[in-house]
Amino acid sequence: MQNGMHTDRERCLRAVRSKDARFDGWFFTAVLTTGIYCRPSCPVVPPKPQNMVFHPSAAACQQAGFRACKRCRPDTSPGSPEWNQRADLVARAMRLTAAGVVARGGVPGLAPRLGYSTRQIERQLLAELGAGPLALARAQRAQTARLLIETTALPMAEIAFAAGFASVRAFNDTVREVYALAPTALRARRTPRQPTAPATSPTGTSPAGTPTALSLRLPFRAPLNPDNLFGHLAATAVPGVEEWRDGAYRRTLRLPYGHGIVALTPQPDHIACRLTLSDVRDLPVAITRCRRLLDLDADPVAVDDQLRTDPVLAPLVDKAPGRRVPRTVDEAEFAVRAVLGQQVSTAAARTHAARLVTAHGDPVDDPEGGLTHLFPAAGALAALDPASLAMPRTRRTTFTTLVGHLADGTLRLGVDSDWQETRARLLQLPGFGPWTVDVIAMRALGDPDAFLPTDLGIRRAARDLGLPATPAALTARAAAWRPWRAYAVQYLWATDSHPINFLPV
Repeated sequence: MQNGMHTDRERCLRAVRSKDARFDGWFFTAVLTTGIYCRPSCPVVPPKPQNMVFHPSAAACQQAGFRACKRCRPDTSPGSPEWNQRADLVARAMRLTAAGVVARGGVPGLAPRLGYSTRQIERQLLAELGAGPLALARAQRAQTARLLIETTALPMAEIAFAAGFASVRAFNDTVREVYALAPTALRARRTPRQPTAPATSPTGTSPAGTPTALSLRLPFRAPLNPDNLFGHLAATAVPGVEEWRDGAYRRTLRLPYGHGIVALTPQPDHIACRLTLSDVRDLPVAITRCRRLLDLDADPVAVDDQLRTDPVLAPLVDKAPGRRVPRTVDEAEFAVRAVLGQQVSTAAARTHAARLVTAHGDPVDDPEGGLTHLFPAAGALAALDPASLAMPRTRRTTFTTLVGHLADGTLRLGVDSDWQETRARLLQLPGFGPWTVDVIAMRALGDPDAFLPTDLGIRRAARDLGLPATPAALTARAAAWRPWRAYAVQYLWATDSHPINFLPV
């Protein structure tokens, strides 16, 4: 795949004719004769080539006056893999938009995070995506509204508020324009399998104070191997914040308007997602974080095809294709946990983290399981007494320096982080070596090319597979795996019998 695929007309036509779901989210097909737009895998008979035009985003289709297909529901496509494999301005702006920054702070909210003027941001997004940040945020509001219409019994006025619309009229007009149906008609079309959460108050809680529960299906591009993905999350779960229960990975979420609890269950063709939110305005952000956590917008075919070119990796890929990189819902949290895990076992790292959670995390109620707290915010950790940390003095210094920088804003880790600049900033902190920096880059920042040549598990796998043993030589060999070395790490780790590599039972 490549940037600007929608401009390659012949390639787009082939994808539409073959109804190839791998291309869903890469581009959208707008049909001139019907005024609708579809995903490439739409099951209807493809229109004549002269009646098709291709756009890079749903927002661009909507801005051009097309409405969403009721059959293939293009707004439920996986996201474009481009935004998770690039670190340029457009990709970072897209990640921030998906994280709700424009919805909460408008286009001016992007500028200080990206270091560009609002005019520069708008110009680059328009050039590449055919839509500016406001149009992209509007498309996201429309999708959130559809989800709430179809999965809850919320009154329409409250859905408008929760989805981020300024007025009920704007909500009604947008839904009609995008879906060619009034909100009430869209709810009437709801299929029997779609569960309905109870009606709630404007803050997202029921009259009895119970947070809103929503059941969703998170799509992905096949194949997806859940073993190392859920295995890693379950094996490293921090008690009170995360757990594996009844075939689902569950954890608490700290969100812009409140908090939530999510349960994620792997299914053959989707991830079942049950979200319990204290404020339904957090729905789009929560979904984005869950997708990022499970790396659901990846392009596994492109990744695996590249790694298969190495005769050593090819058998590993063929045995279990579609491995994803387990990531995080909170970049700062992961950095703290990476420091707690330096030079100790997985069990010891979990113990250290659990103590911090109990002492400094915000308590939450979980009637459905054993979750008790949100992971502590950086400000709470910066205020603790270093002497209370049961770790060597040098690691204590590493920990307190990190949380101090996170708390005062001199170090910011997020979806908008520049990968190379953030690496350089982290390496300046005491106790931060290449392993800690690169594991943060891989799992928190989302760099698909992060590599861990000094990791004990990687070195052991390299030795057993006949790959170079020294970090320098292994890094040189791994140049052929670029830009997907973080995925190569998953395949190399999977040669070991560690619990991170196996789906819990």
